[in-house]
Amino acid sequence: MRSETLTESVPVRPVTGRVLRTRGERVALRLDSRALLVGALLALASLVTAAITLTTGEYPLSVAEVLAAMTGQGDGGAEFIVLTLRLPRLLTALFVGAALAVSGAILQSLTRNPLGSPDFIGFTNGASTGALLVIIVVGGSMTQVAAGALAGGIVASVLIYAVSYRRGVQGYRFVLVGVGINALALAVNSYLITRADIYDAVSAQAWLVGSVNSRGWEHVAAAGLALAVLLPLAMSRSRALSMLELGDDSAAALGVGVQRSRAILIVVSVLLAGFATAAAGPIWFVALAAPQLARRLTRSPSPGLVTSALMGGLLLLVGDLAMQRLFPTAQLPVGTATGCLGGLYLMWLLASEWRGKARYA
Repeated sequence: MRSETLTESVPVRPVTGRVLRTRGERVALRLDSRALLVGALLALASLVTAAITLTTGEYPLSVAEVLAAMTGQGDGGAEFIVLTLRLPRLLTALFVGAALAVSGAILQSLTRNPLGSPDFIGFTNGASTGALLVIIVVGGSMTQVAAGALAGGIVASVLIYAVSYRRGVQGYRFVLVGVGINALALAVNSYLITRADIYDAVSAQAWLVGSVNSRGWEHVAAAGLALAVLLPLAMSRSRALSMLELGDDSAAALGVGVQRSRAILIVVSVLLAGFATAAAGPIWFVALAAPQLARRLTRSPSPGLVTSALMGGLLLLVGDLAMQRLFPTAQLPVGTATGCLGGLYLMWLLASEWRGKARYA
């Protein structure tokens, strides 16, 4: 049997610069074997972490008891522990970590900056402002707080995009404006807390740490639905995202609608960060670290969306498990772990970037 080549030459029309395929031309699906291996290992690590989370704790259960509870065939106590306490918390951590990681991967690719993250560009603090307004001014329920966080993130992103738009949006300008809006939102948040009464201030400060404690199925549904809708949308724009990393002129020459693609990807990133923050509060550094760790493991020039999602979910699962087992009585929020580890990671990232620039200076 005659073997067929996987890669074919593609004709280019010089007038438009678009890459076109002739009729009847075969399309090859090229997959990176290393990325597939890394993704499989990350998924396996997440599964192992989930099994440990569901079976250990103050009331240990066997794997068989967990599976019986999940299928509705276990006893009442096991079903309550698994379906009410542990599983919603686990799935919330998994979906929130994945959403934050994909949001960070998109922003880092668009800005071509490893510090491009909703934590630094203002999306997360904007969402926090919306949530604090509901907690302190309105005194709303948890559902209203989540809605306020989502609305705050959207408003912050619209403001950043509008201010940075000058016949298009450039990555460096978007980052600079985002840092300014981030500082402004942080100042507003501090003002709201200082002007609140003691009970609202304590509640607001607790929400600002970021936690998956006591999360229910409504939080799982919100974060999971957002990820199920927005991740495929982001993946459908993955080619445009890769081309935009080459620069606007190169992307336009390759047939990418630069401003339209950038606007769609920014909207996807904002909504992912907004839904994640609405479900668990502002959990710092996952969006910053997960895409970079995934990129280094896959040895790819840019952070892949799927591997970043798997890495973000694993980081938050491991962080929450560590908080549960190391401090079983304190019930510290997972934001404490990500904040400590993320600060160390940020220092390492800045030091490595500085060493790299000094080497080539």
